[in-house]
Amino acid sequence: MKIAIGCDHGALALKNKLVSYLEGKGNEVKDFGTYTNASCDYPEFAAAAAKAVASGECDKGIVLCTTGIGVSISANKVDGIRCALLSDVWSAKMTRLHNDTNVMALGAGVVGENLALEIVDTWLGTEFSGDERHQRRIDKVMALEK
Repeated sequence: MKIAIGCDHGALALKNKLVSYLEGKGNEVKDFGTYTNASCDYPEFAAAAAKAVASGECDKGIVLCTTGIGVSISANKVDGIRCALLSDVWSAKMTRLHNDTNVMALGAGVVGENLALEIVDTWLGTEFSGDERHQRRIDKVMALEK
């Protein structure tokens, strides 16, 4: 799987751990930065990762900042993106099953490394249910972009 990833300075350490972890599991990771601890603006990195997913360059995306809030808002501004801010495993599973999310957001100041890895594994490992009722709802959400 090809995964886009992007973060701001507040989530750099967690992003770097996720990149190594995901590559160690055989995924290809396209890292959209940031690459230093210097203060930066999260919308640039979240948008770059989200655009890579929306264009089909990457299969899924992960965006991170200190809370996950700013990057999730930013990613969701990109047409075609359904980004969920996740801080627990059950939500990671349900947002794939019911919402077919293609980007997930994490807050490095909210979840620790171990929980983040479990959330990522669950999110990436859960397929969309394909149920008509869920697809109908997704279609209505996506129509809001028009």
